[in-house]
Amino acid sequence: MNVPSSQSPSAESRMWRWRQRTEIPLFLASGVFLGCYAVRILDDDLPQGWQDALLLVTYATWALFVVDYAVRWRISGQGLSFVRGHLMDALVVLLPLLRPLRFVQLYESVQHRQRQARLSLYARVIAYAGMSAVLLGFAGALTVYAEERGAPGATIKTFGDSVWWTCSTLTTVGYGDVTPVTFKGRAVAVFMMAGGLALLGAVTGSFSSWLIQTFTLDQDERPPGSSPGGRT
Repeated sequence: MNVPSSQSPSAESRMWRWRQRTEIPLFLASGVFLGCYAVRILDDDLPQGWQDALLLVTYATWALFVVDYAVRWRISGQGLSFVRGHLMDALVVLLPLLRPLRFVQLYESVQHRQRQARLSLYARVIAYAGMSAVLLGFAGALTVYAEERGAPGATIKTFGDSVWWTCSTLTTVGYGDVTPVTFKGRAVAVFMMAGGLALLGAVTGSFSSWLIQTFTLDQDERPPGSSPGGRT
């Protein structure tokens, strides 16, 4: 995410230096958060001491996101305008489900450092959407499984059921053979349906634009008076 141009040059410089220093630590924190979260949910036989230790590490990574957001907010000097311009960062702080998406932000930053992007705009959109879908789907499957297993009348009884439900939800298929029954599970479902529509729209829109651009360039490169079959 680019720094808003309304910032002063000194604020932009300080923001850039802060992002350079925290980029890798926050990337690692995202991986640690997802790993601890997954182990706590998937390992039913994990001793209570390890459960508490992983929970402590999870809260520590959340604190890193909070500190990063607070520092960048203060550096920007934009007040509430910073929140409006960095909604994804705010959601990452508030919603644990989105914290693994820091992986996508790091990939975007690496692309911006290169003078010439390795991938075209359409390919980057599809790559970002694909990575976001995988990370969001995995985190969502973990969250729903944690809430649904053991709930009265639950149809999502295993992590495999949760992954199957996540795939059908993100792709907007919605078979309905397994569905969440708890309030939190359904709240996550609503969020993932919205995310699935957005990601699917981004991919299909980019692919359609790429096809239109390809056919347009092909048409423009033909000699005047030539037909699609090569005849004049």
